[in-house]
Amino acid sequence: MAEEVILRFDEVTFEYAHNKPILDEASFSVRRGSKITLMGQNGAGKSTIFGLINGALKPKEGKLSIAKDASIGQAHQTLDRSDFNLSLQDYFAKAFEEVPKNINSRISKVMDAVNLTVPLDRKVSEMSGGQQARLLLAYALIQDPDILLLDEPTNNLDQAGIDHLISFLMLYEKTVIVISHDADFLNCFTEGVIYLNVHMHKIESYNGDYFTVVAEIAKRIERERMENARAEKVIKDRKEKVNFFANKGGKMRKLAKKMREETEEMEESKVEVRREDKTIRDFKIEEQNVIGDVVTIGSVASFYGHLPLLKEVNLTVRKKTHVLVTGPNGAGKSTFLRSLVSGTAEDAKISEGVIVGYYSQDFSQLDFNQTVFDSLKSAITETDLINSEMMRSIAASFLITGHLMENKVGDLSEGQKGLLSFARLVLMKPGLLILDEPTNHINFRHIPVIAKAINDYQGVMIMVSHMPDFVKEIRIDEVIDLSKV
Repeated sequence: MAEEVILRFDEVTFEYAHNKPILDEASFSVRRGSKITLMGQNGAGKSTIFGLINGALKPKEGKLSIAKDASIGQAHQTLDRSDFNLSLQDYFAKAFEEVPKNINSRISKVMDAVNLTVPLDRKVSEMSGGQQARLLLAYALIQDPDILLLDEPTNNLDQAGIDHLISFLMLYEKTVIVISHDADFLNCFTEGVIYLNVHMHKIESYNGDYFTVVAEIAKRIERERMENARAEKVIKDRKEKVNFFANKGGKMRKLAKKMREETEEMEESKVEVRREDKTIRDFKIEEQNVIGDVVTIGSVASFYGHLPLLKEVNLTVRKKTHVLVTGPNGAGKSTFLRSLVSGTAEDAKISEGVIVGYYSQDFSQLDFNQTVFDSLKSAITETDLINSEMMRSIAASFLITGHLMENKVGDLSEGQKGLLSFARLVLMKPGLLILDEPTNHINFRHIPVIAKAINDYQGVMIMVSHMPDFVKEIRIDEVIDLSKV
């Protein structure tokens, strides 16, 4: 049974618009019970593959085959905003056309599987980012799918949550296909990699753990470059000979013609070497000139079980101070940041007149109905003299180029929303940066650039992040620890 193919792509071609191909005759197969990683650069088509598998998209050409009666469940990156006001019980009920009588026991089972303990009357919007990440997985599991699709499942999870997820996936007997930028997480359970080439729109399949496959791909790219370098040297030499013989006339001209044709064939047969993703340019978030206290924090509520515990902090924060808020999922870190931004925090206050640059893990600071252009424009303070051309230049440095400017913010990918958020912070010139998981959904190539910009920021910064490698690159002056004491 383990060798049975549960999913097969047979020369599948897909494009969103004419002359904008995403997949070109893509072919691969997935065995029942296997654990597979989808790997590829931004725009390579990873989310498209998921859309084709779950039926949201249809191939232009080719055939997609799924084993008879095989069901599909997907844990998305983020919750739909339309679900925020639902209770957990109503949210899980949405997974069924006809709600089963034993739904509560099924909810209990999947919540136990993802290590989530929350009352069923709790609203989705009241859950922390880490709890929402677990909820998304539980929603997929309650459907008992034969093929489980996971899109960035470690976003917002603390290390305990990631460890629990790894243990769960290693013991999970059904088929799992994962998109993730977390290399250590992937390496723990991946049995194979499907690599999507963003430039040639082709697919390659590899067996082995994640790190082995990444090393194999790197070696293959180096071989391709070396082969091309040798080919280019031969082509250059032949072109010089073609020019020499062409000027001799007679039989030499015929020889030159033959050599020219052979040289053209050599040029066409050169391997198209993979190119790396473009990386965002270095950027600087300039700070508002604020004199004196920027934030005062007397105490912060942390949450364990149903009762909040008040933790004394007694911190006054001034310019050039970076604060890290730590604690496990559900401790109240994001709740504290939201209450601080909204002005509803009981014992913490932002000084009047301070411009606040807020990066929310669910992008709630963005208006999804605005165009990208208007979203950027709305971030500019009235006293600034940034014209449209300067604004577009800043956006382009975050890979937000002309064709995206008229798109609705809600139509952007999660990664693009993240880059848009950073572009807005540059335009905003805040006196206070409040960052809630600022690396979620961000391509790993951009993260060192973002870390440097945050580290160099001279205003006040308050941040939550579960990414240790990112945090260690940033100067931290104060820590508010919401761990249980």
